[in-house]
Formats: sequence, structure tokens, C-alpha cells
Amino acid sequence: MFDAFDVSIYHCAVMLARLPEYIDPLHLADKRGALKGQIPLHNLKRLADLLFDDSGSVAIELFFQREGRLATVDGRLEAVLQLRCQNCLEALEWPVNSEVKLGIVTSIEQADKLPEEFEPLMLEGETLLLKDLVEEELLLALPAFPKHQHACFETGHFEKDIPTNKAESFVDEKPSSRENPFSILANLKNTGDS
Repeated sequence: MFDAFDVSIYHCAVMLARLPEYIDPLHLADKRGALKGQIPLHNLKRLADLLFDDSGSVAIELFFQREGRLATVDGRLEAVLQLRCQNCLEALEWPVNSEVKLGIVTSIEQADKLPEEFEPLMLEGETLLLKDLVEEELLLALPAFPKHQHACFETGHFEKDIPTNKAESFVDEKPSSRENPFSILANLKNTGDS
């Protein structure tokens, strides 16, 4: 994907003390820049709201370059997210190792012309929040219904509230004396009132 010369340029561009809050993707692409580092998960507010626990961080490695006139972002995001299992509502460890392949565009027309292997990164101004870019990619990597691989939903947790002998539980119940709510409609229909 990158030759040795490219990699040495990337390493020179990476020497930042910490990741910037805002980035200029087009400028980074022109300079063949790279960003490597970590962002705490609790800083990604929309993602953090979906997590069982927002401790930990996401490791990012992003390379910016141009392919002809197209500015691109390639790289990888790695994190272990603590999701909430939709069966048992307990923590579910979800490893993410997501490949990033974005084409930087400023209009829908440009997005429609992107090669198939690229997803559009819509740039509305010159800069964008780095954490927003990372958060969007992580949100796309989440499963719709996170569930443990094992049978975590055990009926034993709920059986203590249910009578063991169903026949006994219904003996003391009397038939409901409430009138059927639709009987009024049936009476109206029969009498011809409207």
C-alpha cells in the first residue's frame, strides 16, 4: 500500500506531542501527513452514551494523501468497547479493528463520483474535529443488536417471581367483571346508531 519512501515521510509528519483537536484534512493530504495516537472513549459523547462503560481509548492511525486530485484518508482504528448485551443487559466486550478509507469531498456531486472503495468524508469548512471523524467510524462499526455469543439470557433469573404451579395460581382468580370495551361499539352497530 505504501512504499518505503512514503513511510519515512509519514513518520516525519507524525512527530506530534499529542493529537490535535481540529484538523485540516486537505492540508494534511497535500503534505502527506499522518496522525497516530489515542483518544479517550469518554471524549466521544455520542458513542459513550451507547456504551456500558466508557473507560479506555481508541488507537488511531490515519494517513492523508492525494490520489490524483482526490484527497484521501487511509488508516485503522482499534478499540475494545464495552457494549450492553441486548439479552442480559450486562457488559459485552466488543473488539473493533476498523479500516478507514475515506475520500474527502465538499459536495454531494463529488461524493457521487468517488471510487467504490472510498466512503465520503464531507468537509463543510476547512477544518473538522478529529474526534468527530473517529466517532463516526466507530459508530459505523457497532452491531445493531449486541449480544453475547453464549446463552446469557437465563430464565432462572426471572422464575422466582412466577408461581411454580400454574393451575394453583389461577384457582383463586375470578373471571373479570369488566365489560369488553368493544361491546359498546357492537351495541351501536346492532341498534343502527352512528
